[in-house]
Amino acid sequence: MSHRKLLSLALSFATLPALAVAPGSPAPDFKGTDSNGIQHTLSEYRGKFVVLEWANQGCPYDRKHYLSGSMENLQKEWTAKGVVWLSVISSAPGEQGYVTPSEENTYLKTMHAAPTAALLDPTSAIARLYEAKTTPHIFVIDPAGKLIYQGAIDDKPTTDQQDLKGARNYLNEALTGAMAGKPVPVASTRPYGCSVKYAH
Repeated sequence: MSHRKLLSLALSFATLPALAVAPGSPAPDFKGTDSNGIQHTLSEYRGKFVVLEWANQGCPYDRKHYLSGSMENLQKEWTAKGVVWLSVISSAPGEQGYVTPSEENTYLKTMHAAPTAALLDPTSAIARLYEAKTTPHIFVIDPAGKLIYQGAIDDKPTTDQQDLKGARNYLNEALTGAMAGKPVPVASTRPYGCSVKYAH
């Protein structure tokens, strides 16, 4: 391997960020207001599994999961089993994906989406706590408040709805395993999608 290749490889590893919240560590508590003006904290859901799903309705990767009905089906399936599902929108005002409460509620209704709540995070405070990188970026927290999975929703990092067929769904694996008292098969993956549009 050439010196240049070695150097570029070393640099690529050097730029991989260390996870602020690594699986196995306590998930940071947060306070957020949803699209109906109701306040939520992570600590109030202690004793339940919680999914955090970073969302951006303008992102083609996110749209793949919503326009296909895949994300809505996951929300309905897991909330029916007692999981708390919080969609988090951290786009800053003026950035792609920023929505007002009424715009988000219209979108949820149009898409027949069924999260427990959609948290509006225009200052990106919750995103910073978790170092959310993409839309979607998934975090799964167990009833003890420990992070058990973070990363991509599945193993098909494309915008093509056809790729949902046969995709390995890491979110499903994490919740199915943990609810059965088994180890999570894969605790961390590289998330894919549009970058979270952080407030500066």
